[in-house]
Amino acid sequence: MRSVIAYFIKFPVAVNIFLFALFAFGLWGVLGTRSSFFPLNEPNMITIRIAYPGASPQEIEEGIVLRIEDNLRGLVGIDRVTSVSSENTATITVETLQDYDIDVVLADVKNAVDRVPSYPVGMEPPVVAKLEPMARSVQFTLSGDKVPLKTLKQIARRIENDLRGIEGISQVDLTGFPAEEIEIAVREPDLRAYNLSFAEVAQAVANSNILSTGGTIRTESEDYLIRARNRRYYGDELDFIVVRADASGRIIYLKDVAEVRDTWSEVPDRLYMNGHPAIEFSVSTTNSEDLLHAADETLKYIDDFNAKNDNVHLDVTRDASLVLRQRTQLLLENG
Repeated sequence: MRSVIAYFIKFPVAVNIFLFALFAFGLWGVLGTRSSFFPLNEPNMITIRIAYPGASPQEIEEGIVLRIEDNLRGLVGIDRVTSVSSENTATITVETLQDYDIDVVLADVKNAVDRVPSYPVGMEPPVVAKLEPMARSVQFTLSGDKVPLKTLKQIARRIENDLRGIEGISQVDLTGFPAEEIEIAVREPDLRAYNLSFAEVAQAVANSNILSTGGTIRTESEDYLIRARNRRYYGDELDFIVVRADASGRIIYLKDVAEVRDTWSEVPDRLYMNGHPAIEFSVSTTNSEDLLHAADETLKYIDDFNAKNDNVHLDVTRDASLVLRQRTQLLLENG
């Protein structure tokens, strides 16, 4: 210690350089520090989501979940495997050991899922993903006086795209509305008049509303990919599906025997704000994002949106940055 002090006394410029470097690195560390409401944790959970429309919990458990769990046994790095089966869906949660790389375990889990010889017909492909830790930053609602829910959803999608385009914001979730569906209500008198069956109508819709690949045509100069792109997403686009056509030239369209309309699913997923239909936004941050920055940018966007729109309004329901700033200020005052 005496030699260090003697060196600094002999060379005072070195002291100034050392203090300047210490201050510069300290300032760089403070500016680069990310804020979070809770301590940051590395992800250690993997989820396998299964969708099997029309299946009971027992069918999903016996026909899918148990097969996947059998393939997961013996994988290195797995601590525990749990599963929950319900109607139409199931979720398998894989917890990894702390000392193992979760990306390596994720690849092993995907291989285990792919090794299942066969899945039931009608099941959607399993979705295997790493569960990233999320921290809620800001929650707010979109509502308007006498604004239909469908219009609110269209505006909400634009707001979602705007928020995702802001640097530092990647996680935006929307709730408050059920899934959209196309309802085809077949009229029985018209079926009898045209001598049609319900199965014929269903088969015509299934054969016409498709999106699939039909193969490849190879030539000497280039290859041609054959693809059928005839999928429709709105009810009025299905009106002119041909149900039957005969040799005389008579064509029976879907609109001749059924009422086609866009509707919402029967799931009672609704949200109201001050008595009006509303959609809730939840802006979250990952370990690589700053909570305060995401909150500031979101609040700034909300103020700009409310200033430009009169018929719809954004209302903040929860702001985690407010509590975080208050706790930080308390530490500074008491420190």
